[in-house]
Amino acid sequence: MGYAGPVTGGSHTVLVVDDEPSIRLLCRVNLELDGFAVVEAASLDEARERIEDGVDVVLLDLHLGAQRSHDLIAELASRGIPVALVTGSTDAASAAATGADVVIAKPFPVERLAATVRALLEGR
Repeated sequence: MGYAGPVTGGSHTVLVVDDEPSIRLLCRVNLELDGFAVVEAASLDEARERIEDGVDVVLLDLHLGAQRSHDLIAELASRGIPVALVTGSTDAASAAATGADVVIAKPFPVERLAATVRALLEGR
């Protein structure tokens, strides 16, 4: 996908990976209002399936039930897909050490979602 100026939602697809349906819904609604296409996944396996369909940015929860997101972050990095790690963990330094492009601490203001996605797209 070529870059043609400041990023707006347009045809960019965001994958939201979180095991909590309410968080996925919150992200979906707010990102769609900003013009992004949004797909969701509740597990790492489901996320891997969605990635094969093509995504531009991933919002990824650090803890998905008993699963941890570290392996998926490495896979996304190897594909050049930027990742915003979303975590309620109090240990931001550990979260930052995962290799994600940015860490968003829960709870977060909803405005931060689209701003983070735009920044990640512009930084490609």
